[in-house]
Amino acid sequence: MYWYIEVLKKYVVFSGRARRKEYWMFTLISTIITVALAFIDDSSGTDGLIGLAYTLAVFLPSLGVAVRRLHDTDRTGWWVLIGLIPLVGLIVLIIFFVQDSNPEENAYGPNPKSNLVV
Repeated sequence: MYWYIEVLKKYVVFSGRARRKEYWMFTLISTIITVALAFIDDSSGTDGLIGLAYTLAVFLPSLGVAVRRLHDTDRTGWWVLIGLIPLVGLIVLIIFFVQDSNPEENAYGPNPKSNLVV
C-alpha cells in the first residue's frame, strides 16, 4: 500500500524516476480496486459510474508513474504514446516496464534504488 500512496502523492509529477516495484505495486493495487468497484457498480446498479470516477481520479497518477518508469529505463516519457498502437504498443510498453533500472544516474535523475531503504 506504501507504493500506491506514494504514487498518489506525486499526483502529476512527470519528472524523475520510478522503480519497477513502485510501478507494478501501483498497477496491482489499482487493478484490485477497479475490480472491487466493478462488483460494487454491478450490485448497486450505478452503471459503472463509481468505476469511471475512480478511473478518472487515478488517470494522471497512472500516467505520471508510467512516464517515471520509462525514465528509469533511460527512455523519454513520450514512449508512453506507443501504447496507442493496438496490441503491439501494449506489448512494447510491458517489455519496457519490466526491464531493470539503468544503474547509473541518467538525464532524469539518480537511481531510485540507491537512496531508498523500503
